[in-house]
Amino acid sequence: MTLRLTTWNINSVRLRIDQVARYVAESATDVLLLQEIKCTDDQFPVRAFEEMGLPHLKIGGQKGWHGVAIASRLPLDEAPSLGLCREGHARCVSASVRGVEIQNFYIPAGGDLPDRVLNPKFDHKMDFYERLTAEVARRDPNAPLLLAGDFNIAPGEFDVWNHRFMLKVVSHTPVEIETLTRLQQAGRFSDVIRDAFPEPEKLASWWSYRAQDFRKSNRGLRLDHIWTSPGLTPAVVPGSARIHEPVRAWERPSDHAPVSVDLDV
Repeated sequence: MTLRLTTWNINSVRLRIDQVARYVAESATDVLLLQEIKCTDDQFPVRAFEEMGLPHLKIGGQKGWHGVAIASRLPLDEAPSLGLCREGHARCVSASVRGVEIQNFYIPAGGDLPDRVLNPKFDHKMDFYERLTAEVARRDPNAPLLLAGDFNIAPGEFDVWNHRFMLKVVSHTPVEIETLTRLQQAGRFSDVIRDAFPEPEKLASWWSYRAQDFRKSNRGLRLDHIWTSPGLTPAVVPGSARIHEPVRAWERPSDHAPVSVDLDV
């Protein structure tokens, strides 16, 4: 069967539950990976997800901040739980769907200063990536593994609105790009969105709220990613990966757009 999977930093699931329902109905998503749900497990709108046809849930909630969740049409099996966040934040939730291990991340943004000594938030971000890279390096690359979520790094020259300017800004600094590259190489992951839309096409999945018209300002970053291991990449349906940019134009949107891919599993 074909499994449609979406990752989306929703920036408060309760505030935008109607948008989630609309997106799920319009996109026919089977598995929805959410970041920044901004609620505890007991506050999560379970009934709404049941009504939209995604009754199977794994929730990693946190009061007021962070939080991640997986909602699925299909039953969810257990998958390894990765304790990667040294601060104990709810930044990762995992599940297995039809034999595919899914790891859904909200990786720390890292603050404003790309210096591990002077900025503890940036050190936290780098530490998270180092732990994840070590975990991936231990894995069998032939096992079907999917990493997805808000990685908070835009890796390529054409994943930012202005490469030269953004090299000085956290999310696209050289040390972050190198860190993300090490992670990708450790697991030999395929970046399904960039594979579908090769450079030099510009891509973005996030646009700041500061601009009244995000399309006119055109200052986007590709922070949201779906990666597949060598054991899963052959299952990616050619041409299926996409960024749902029109969703960013909905009323009171998240600052992130959904990103999706289809898998034949």
